[in-house]
Amino acid sequence: MNGFAGGLWVHCASPQELGRLEEIVERYCLTGQVSWVGEVGQGVLLSLLPALRREWVPDDDSTGLAARLSLDTVRSSFDLEREILIALLVSPLAIEFPSCEELLAAIHIRRNIVLAGRRTALDFHTSEAERPADCWRYDEENGYVVRPGHSLIEALRKATQPGADGQVYSFSCYRATEYVILLAIAEELLSCNPELYDCLQRQCERRVIRSGQFHEVFLREYGAQESPMPERYYVPGDRVWFRNPDERSSDVLGNEGSWVLYLGSGLFTNFWKRDQPYTLDSKCLEIYHWRNGVCRAADGELAMDEAIVEQRVAASLREGDELSRILDEMMRLRAPSGCYGQGGCIDTTREGPRWVCPGTSDLHLPPV
Repeated sequence: MNGFAGGLWVHCASPQELGRLEEIVERYCLTGQVSWVGEVGQGVLLSLLPALRREWVPDDDSTGLAARLSLDTVRSSFDLEREILIALLVSPLAIEFPSCEELLAAIHIRRNIVLAGRRTALDFHTSEAERPADCWRYDEENGYVVRPGHSLIEALRKATQPGADGQVYSFSCYRATEYVILLAIAEELLSCNPELYDCLQRQCERRVIRSGQFHEVFLREYGAQESPMPERYYVPGDRVWFRNPDERSSDVLGNEGSWVLYLGSGLFTNFWKRDQPYTLDSKCLEIYHWRNGVCRAADGELAMDEAIVEQRVAASLREGDELSRILDEMMRLRAPSGCYGQGGCIDTTREGPRWVCPGTSDLHLPPV
């Protein structure tokens, strides 16, 4: 991040690099629609012209961007990449790239995240996990690792994207986002930085990076509790946390909140029902009604009755006044960790991929 206004901050070391940046803007049909501030040898701050920003992303709401521009992001990868770039250009905080190639790589990784996220279908489980046995093996110390000789990319696809047999594997929502993001990064590395891809392949044959270390190694966080991202601002490919603000239901394992990926066009991943992606409204509504689905399992532990949650969501959708009340309550920024009974479910930050190109990558794999 820089101390500049929002948008994209791209380092341009030469006139050739500046020309390359102009080519990217032209490629995505944005010539004459972007303001430029800066100079060669330092950097250029790009942002969407104010009038277009107000028209395309009113009140920092990027969820309607594709609809406003009539982008077909399902059938057209170009339209999807265009939505990604425009959403980056209207970022309220400057997003930095050390080169034009890193900007393009980021667009590609985010596109890959969306494409993989749409294809991902899994079985939700917080304490059990399964992987395809032909390309994964379980290690007592390191969990599931890729079998030597098997492609990391194919292993990740096979674990998350059902084949003709319809087999789905057990994941938590957090681990699911890791696999989709790792797949997207690996696909781009194979093209732009094969040496780093080979290192990642070897890493995953010994230990697949996960949990907090995954966040540190592969992702960059934007925003903070004191400088939050706007409630309705998302870039396709963002990893997003929705917090459960209800104390009792957050004690149910797996219902502390929900990790999803933003697919663009106002939609978020639903790994358990991939043909029913969430909207911002439906995600907030589901999390609100978790408080009504708390029950006791046969072993006496707190559990979640998903059928009750679905019934309550459907009922709220039929009641306009109640729906408005719930969304007003939930579509606020979350309270600080440990605080309940105040704040909504919207996180103050977003997560996006690190730089990956040779010479500028800041994706540093730990020793195996």
